[in-house]
Amino acid sequence: MSQYKLVTCRINGKERSAMVDVRASLADMLRNEYSLTSVKKGCEVGECGACAVIIDGECYNSCIYLAIWADGKEIETVEGLVGPDGELSDLQQAFVEETAIQCGFCTPGFLMEAECFLRRGEIYTDEELRKLLSGHLCRCTGYDNILRAVKKTMLQRNQ
Repeated sequence: MSQYKLVTCRINGKERSAMVDVRASLADMLRNEYSLTSVKKGCEVGECGACAVIIDGECYNSCIYLAIWADGKEIETVEGLVGPDGELSDLQQAFVEETAIQCGFCTPGFLMEAECFLRRGEIYTDEELRKLLSGHLCRCTGYDNILRAVKKTMLQRNQ
């Protein structure tokens, strides 16, 4: 087996191809091949959530997802949340309004996780929201503001 494989996928709506090391993580591919630096490399063992991306509608920690597994998949990062003219999404705007961004390192992971479950169109209790976001660590302890921003977006989307 060759050490490199061609991976073709859609990233933020655009068809992309790259020759990647079969041992490389999706986080590495997204950062190194496509300069998608919203994908943060925190723990690199799937525990902090900073590298979360949406793959075919489900949220995954890209640090423990091999790049070669992304072949043929649809991948979304925070860069894909912005509108056509660069305007923030409703969720990103809520993070700004609720001061849910402190140092910002954890923010992309929280945004992608929240975006993923908010697309389901369900109304969650505060406890359910906390559980849904529990795979993400915030060292600045902005959890209350993050929860408010996600809840605000959820309620606005489901009016």
